[in-house]
Amino acid sequence: MATKILTEYKQRLEGLTLIPSSGGCFEISFDGRLVYSKLDKGAFPDEASIVKLVRENL
Repeated sequence: MATKILTEYKQRLEGLTLIPSSGGCFEISFDGRLVYSKLDKGAFPDEASIVKLVRENL
């Protein structure tokens, strides 16, 4: 997933940080703003959805 995001958007990203967690938590944030939470949605997003979220928030 990180490789896909970096390959697709490396010229437009200043950085990408992965933070390991536990307890079923998976969240995506941009500039400190939460844009996806597995705990809120109840489902893990597929790779295409994550790439789309990145594109929409750049």
